Amino acid sequence: MSKYSSSSKPRRKSSFNSSNEKNRSAQPAKGMWSSNRSQNSNSRRPQRAVKKYDPSMFIKKVEEQQVSPVYIPKNMFADFAIADQIKKNIMDKGYEIPTPIQDQAIPILLEGKDIIATANTGTGKTAAFLIPLIHNIVTKKTSRVLIIAPTRELADQIRMELNGFKMHTGIRSVLCIGGANINFQISNLRQNPEFVIGTPGRLIDLEENRAIDFSKYDAIVLDEVDTMLDMGFINDIKYILNKLPSKRHSLFFSATIPAELRIVMDKFLRNPVMVSVKTRQSAENVNQDVVRVGQKDRVDVLHDLLIKPEVTKSIIFVRTKRSADQLAKILRERGFVVATIHGNKSQAQRKKALTLFRDDKVMILLATDVVARGIDIDDVSHVINFDLPQTYEDYIHRIGRTGRAGKVGQALTFIVN
Repeated sequence: MSKYSSSSKPRRKSSFNSSNEKNRSAQPAKGMWSSNRSQNSNSRRPQRAVKKYDPSMFIKKVEEQQVSPVYIPKNMFADFAIADQIKKNIMDKGYEIPTPIQDQAIPILLEGKDIIATANTGTGKTAAFLIPLIHNIVTKKTSRVLIIAPTRELADQIRMELNGFKMHTGIRSVLCIGGANINFQISNLRQNPEFVIGTPGRLIDLEENRAIDFSKYDAIVLDEVDTMLDMGFINDIKYILNKLPSKRHSLFFSATIPAELRIVMDKFLRNPVMVSVKTRQSAENVNQDVVRVGQKDRVDVLHDLLIKPEVTKSIIFVRTKRSADQLAKILRERGFVVATIHGNKSQAQRKKALTLFRDDKVMILLATDVVARGIDIDDVSHVINFDLPQTYEDYIHRIGRTGRAGKVGQALTFIVN
């Protein structure tokens, strides 16, 4: 049995006027940024100590690139039994040949079967679940869809994809994430949109304020479930799932299936079909190396790196929000144009920073681990770990922002002597 019954709530700090991420205290980095640490006992996620690493863990040269075998799909988008308007929207987006996950998952989802799909970021999984769900709404097989993502940025990416696929269908949607105006979200929810896309914390905030009734949603998508598990959202997910109607269409998308996740899936899925489309991890396309620096001169070393011609578009990861702001100020004083993303930024600020970076109007993005997962941005030449990650898994997610779409990326990790 789940720890939570349908009437119990996860223990959490209410954040009606603020994002859950803002309620978490920052952990100032050692050394030049701050000597103090603050912790918030009400934080959703327990704070983790930064472990010591063997520098050799961050050194790896990409071997000769192997050409993946060409996938021959069983279907074309024109062959799927979906509404003509949706097919037109797919064509307008330039889609012709389905990716493996789309080719295999779409027919299953059109039949209304539950699914467990394992696929890496960047395999086209968002379209794999959006296209059949839009069709199911249009044909009245489903009335409302709830999509849950681990981060604001991923939820917003899903919303943008949805907007393209649902053109001229009359389908409405609302994005429910922290950092954005909750009253605006409440107002939109009152219009009974067919699609609600949100992060776990904000969705529960809205439910606590009687703005959303989970029992009204007969289709549920959990995207990047393993990331939600790692981020400490498992109890929120259990709580929401317990509120859903017993008769529903359930979709779980995850890169991995940890043991704790299997327990949740066994309880909430009904005769699911397993689909696995695993490609090589993007980190395998990344040259990894360390840069040994002194605590006092690492900004100078970073400066020298950023002016090299081969560093065309870079993400610099720091550990804390405060560190990000301080480093951004220093770099701007040195003449660099940078954008910054962390948990204390409003959603509008975070979206603007990502848009500027994605559109190549800003070529340096300073970020905490809030953008280490699930963000798909083309042509990032370098990931620079100015601060060490808290876990090696965080490191793998960070460097996965480069080396995408078959290209070789570069990851450099600063090791303080």
